[in-house]
Amino acid sequence: MKNRKLHLATDYYQMSMSNVYICENMQNSEAVFDVFIRKNPFNGGYTVFAGLEQVIDYLLNIHFKEEDILMLKKNHPEISDKYLNYLRNFKFTGSLSSVEEGCIVFPQEPLLRITAPLIEAQFIETTILSIINHQTLIATKASRVVDAAAGDGVMEFGLRRAHGTEAGLYGARATIIGGCIGTSNVEAESFWDIPAKGTMSHSFVMSFDNELEAFRTFAKYNLNNLILLVDTYDTLNSGVVNAVKVFRELSDQGKLNKGHYGIRLDSGDLAYLSKEARIMLDEAGFTDASITASSDLDEYLIQDLKLQGAKINMWGVGTKLITAYDNAALGGVYKLAQITKNGVKKDTIKISDAPEKVTNPGKKSIVRIYDKSTNKALADIIILEGEKIDEAKPLTIFHPVYTWKKRTLENFYVKSLHKEIFKNGKLTYEIPDILSLKQKLKDEKETFWAAVLRLKNPYEYHVDLSDKLWNLKKELLDKQ
Repeated sequence: MKNRKLHLATDYYQMSMSNVYICENMQNSEAVFDVFIRKNPFNGGYTVFAGLEQVIDYLLNIHFKEEDILMLKKNHPEISDKYLNYLRNFKFTGSLSSVEEGCIVFPQEPLLRITAPLIEAQFIETTILSIINHQTLIATKASRVVDAAAGDGVMEFGLRRAHGTEAGLYGARATIIGGCIGTSNVEAESFWDIPAKGTMSHSFVMSFDNELEAFRTFAKYNLNNLILLVDTYDTLNSGVVNAVKVFRELSDQGKLNKGHYGIRLDSGDLAYLSKEARIMLDEAGFTDASITASSDLDEYLIQDLKLQGAKINMWGVGTKLITAYDNAALGGVYKLAQITKNGVKKDTIKISDAPEKVTNPGKKSIVRIYDKSTNKALADIIILEGEKIDEAKPLTIFHPVYTWKKRTLENFYVKSLHKEIFKNGKLTYEIPDILSLKQKLKDEKETFWAAVLRLKNPYEYHVDLSDKLWNLKKELLDKQ
């Protein structure tokens, strides 16, 4: 297997277009592109932004080798030598601003803003979208699962069901940002110093002459990770009974580590079995033994089990988390918002019969409005470069599509969501560690009303356009 070449992980039409740009001497035109989503995934009320660290790594390391140039020349005779020569020295020289990972975001907001020579900005589209769409989708799913768990720990167990090991790796990263306490993926541990965690499989239990022997042998080597899988044969009449025997033996020997032992349920009626198992564990004196559940879980099943009074305090979530099971793709897009050719700046807009597909023109960023008395987020406003929101005056906002829907805000403060990441090809941003990003999301959730965050039928959070941006958009629409 050859080593990955991320600089070639692009759609060929990016090269076809870039070849035209350089042949027509358009390569130095400055372009502004926005990355944004058109709707929240999972019919939810919010989205969790993730993937920026990998975008940074990609932009820092784009580099074509001679073997790449020769491959393109051989297979694509339509590509000009001028473009191939350009690729020999290709690097990102532009600027990038972005919201930070772990930030709660909403449709139509410019999550990343790329300002670069047109040929560079065009080329990097596919890879950036691939990174952001994947990790943002998985981080959002993880956040929903963690919300459903309502304070219980959630582990990511999905590598074997991921769409390849790379998706498993970066998906695991996104689940930590989304709030998971750990992952089973050992490769993720090597990248982000997240201790990998796991229990045992049914095959381990079946490889011994009997269940009790399997549990005793596992305990011998795993005193700090003693989670026994109890549903291989008969959960209540065998599995929990044998687990209790092993816990009692270890307790009598002074080897039972509090906080590091328990059982796992992986099949059957999890609500009933967990309640019965809790009774058995408590009656045996092991009130601090944890009960972990797995078995095709997602946020909806976890929420239902909680409502049924399940005695589960740890959730292992695999397939439906790492694959974002009920939402195949995020659908983030990368659209041109402004171009400067021969010194003439032009704001651009994409027109569509579908209102949600009409883009917002100009060089933009996002500000978030907070209520001073509650510190709760009231609305986001997409503004043009250089605009300021006057905190001393009442602010009337309106729905950008249904403009008769208006609201006046008072007693508020404003926070800019965009951070400078690259300036003229130089990285200016200090990349946070992953646990800081996880904490950022946790803190962000405290600033939103529960109605925005709820799993079903969420409240639609307000995302407005500034008056100046709205007037620019209307002006360009009227010219069409």
